Amino acid sequence: GEIDVVAREGDTLCFIEVKARTSEDCGSPLDSSSFFKQRKLSKLALAYLKKYYHSVDIKSRFDVVAVIPNDRGGEEIEVIKNAFEFCG
Repeated sequence: GEIDVVAREGDTLCFIEVKARTSEDCGSPLDSSSFFKQRKLSKLALAYLKKYYHSVDIKSRFDVVAVIPNDRGGEEIEVIKNAFEFCG
């Protein structure tokens, strides 16, 4: 598994999932963050915290960045902070 981006905002470590679609025919990029995917990302984030911080008691959150095509041939980018909680 992989986490797309790990970043820091202030004292919070952010695990960021980037979702993109070429069209919305199969739903929005946000629709693809299923419980299974959230659980997998949670496990990866915990492993990351243990490996690099030797602790899981680090202030952190999961964000989702959605890249969605617009009518003008470009993309709209939407950032959802705290998109979901750690899943066990």
